[in-house]
Amino acid sequence: MTIHVQPVVRPEACPALVLNADYRPLSYYPLSIWCWQDAIKAVFLDRVNIVSEYDKVVRSPTSEIRLPSVISLKTYVKPSRQPAFTRFNVFLRDRFTCQYCGTHEDLTFDHVIPRSKGGQTTWENVVAACAPCNLRKGDRMPRDVEMWPRQSPFAPTLNDLHSNGRLFPPNYLHESWLDYLYWDSELEP
Repeated sequence: MTIHVQPVVRPEACPALVLNADYRPLSYYPLSIWCWQDAIKAVFLDRVNIVSEYDKVVRSPTSEIRLPSVISLKTYVKPSRQPAFTRFNVFLRDRFTCQYCGTHEDLTFDHVIPRSKGGQTTWENVVAACAPCNLRKGDRMPRDVEMWPRQSPFAPTLNDLHSNGRLFPPNYLHESWLDYLYWDSELEP
């Protein structure tokens, strides 16, 4: 006699993919996911629709519910028109790559025209740079050290950031999510 024991799946291993009311993810990178507690709370507050569920059930003394794996907001959240200027978004725009040497390690950001020379902290003047390149360039102009960014810095659109975010799929993708996510497997970061 063979006994099949199903692995115990803890609720913490069951995040919910959050879709906007149009069934598109709120964001790709980071992927819009909620922990199981937040997903259940949103269900009970009638703020989301359950699109797909895990096999995992959680119980209270009076009820039980299957954990949602995909939920959609009942009210459409209009995305902002311009992405916020943040360190993370600069890295995402530059595909987590040093714009001077191409490494993906130890990233910081660099002012192409140094602040000491009048450069500002704007999309058009900041690039991702590894710490060694940033240190090597210091507060000098690119022509003085012959260090030019591989790509001229620019203000990205939300679409630019979403497209780049698709280059970095998360480590975990539940099969129920795949109909709502579009990863470009042919492009490498």
